[in-house]
Amino acid sequence: MAKPDGRLTHDLDPDDRPPQDACGLFGVWSPGEDVAKLAYFGLYALQHRGQESAGIAVSDGRRIVVHKEMGLVAQVFDEPALTALRGDIAVAHVRYSTTGASVWANAQPTFRSTPAVSLALGHNGNLTNARELASMLSPDSAYGMPQATSDTDVLTELFVRGPAGPQRPGDAGDAGDAGGVEEAAARVLPLARGAYSLVFMDENTLYAARDPQGFRPLVLGRLAAGWVVASETAALDIVGASFVREVRPGELLSIDERGVRSRIFAAAAPKTCLFEYVYLARPDTTIGGRGLHATRVQIGRTLAAEHPADADLVIPVPESGTPAAIGYAEASGIPYGQGLVKNSYVGRTFIQPSQTIRQRGIKRKLNPLRDVIAGQRIVVVDDSIVRGNTQQAIVAMLREAGALEVHVRIASPAVKWPCFYGIDFATREELIAGGCSVEEIRASIGADSLGYVSLDGLVAATEQPAGSLCRACFDGQYPVPVPDVDRGKSVLETAASR
Repeated sequence: MAKPDGRLTHDLDPDDRPPQDACGLFGVWSPGEDVAKLAYFGLYALQHRGQESAGIAVSDGRRIVVHKEMGLVAQVFDEPALTALRGDIAVAHVRYSTTGASVWANAQPTFRSTPAVSLALGHNGNLTNARELASMLSPDSAYGMPQATSDTDVLTELFVRGPAGPQRPGDAGDAGDAGGVEEAAARVLPLARGAYSLVFMDENTLYAARDPQGFRPLVLGRLAAGWVVASETAALDIVGASFVREVRPGELLSIDERGVRSRIFAAAAPKTCLFEYVYLARPDTTIGGRGLHATRVQIGRTLAAEHPADADLVIPVPESGTPAAIGYAEASGIPYGQGLVKNSYVGRTFIQPSQTIRQRGIKRKLNPLRDVIAGQRIVVVDDSIVRGNTQQAIVAMLREAGALEVHVRIASPAVKWPCFYGIDFATREELIAGGCSVEEIRASIGADSLGYVSLDGLVAATEQPAGSLCRACFDGQYPVPVPDVDRGKSVLETAASR
């Protein structure tokens, strides 16, 4: 339905948010180091991947201690909390929920203890068969407490106890059986479907695993006297670890005093998330041997070639649109400038804005430089359009600041399909590109023109083989089948209520 001015009826939602990734992972094995502080700084580098909760688990070889709370890393940890976490191994996590509510019980690392073994685990991704896995749990398992309803919780329970029912050859048994956690994980992981990059530990060993598609990133790094596993190479940099390699799809690593041991639990079928290259990972991270800043600058160059504009100034929507805007300006010859100022301290907050502030919406986060914008024809570059509300507010803000024309350029193809592998996109009904043409979207956001980079252009910028990338949010082709039901974040809450 159109408004009298021709714009579609998408109400401005000041809380409209960009796509959110599931989580950030960090693990360290380093005897003699202050592993809790290494983990703390590692999480700082990964804060962009999850702002709902943060946690660190540490083992001293005898027991595992976990400290986790809702909030940002700096809100959850202080010097006394870190000092109390003493040991040689740590697993750390920042969460954005994709399965299970955003509550303390679902914060990670998850923890389980049996007479034979204790286990702490962090997960980045989303399991598409979470309910099926939950049905395998033993009736006497700790899972089933209604406050713990994440797919990670189910996986942790399976690692320490195994599925219920008669055991068949190759089925997972209790982690206390011969082989311990490593053997249990190697038997359980092939049962899981969907996206899972994992970092976990028992009292003496650090483990890491990645699903056969390698949807979410996971890398191995080397310290002078230890090893680090993290979601992104930027987290290795902050703790002084050197990059060794990516954890391979379908690979399980075990790290202890004997070094790093690798075993393949499933055949690799790589489908790395293409959206990591667009937005999710930090620009100073490397994925698949390709630096993401260089990738995003190239996307901007491609965007300029595919969708030129007659304009006076190219500006980014900071910070995610900056590299692509640099590339667009470079390729088009249009000067690059800063037209929007971002408030760097508006992260996730638990203080709700007043109605007056809520109505101002995007200005809590962005404000225009009027002397730069006034009288100019502007190209504004952003990473993606989800519902369209943010871009509508930005276009209106630029016009209020005196822009003569506003041309919107997007450094990804139209997002038409939701993600079931660890990104919290809107539902298909909420995605503006799911039911609107480019021209309808242009009218809805109030821009003079709108252009998206092509899918082929985006893939080419990554320098990765097209067949090794998951592009489902753009083309609807899901590499791992997605159930027709139980697709929502609350799938296990729903199951528990039945």
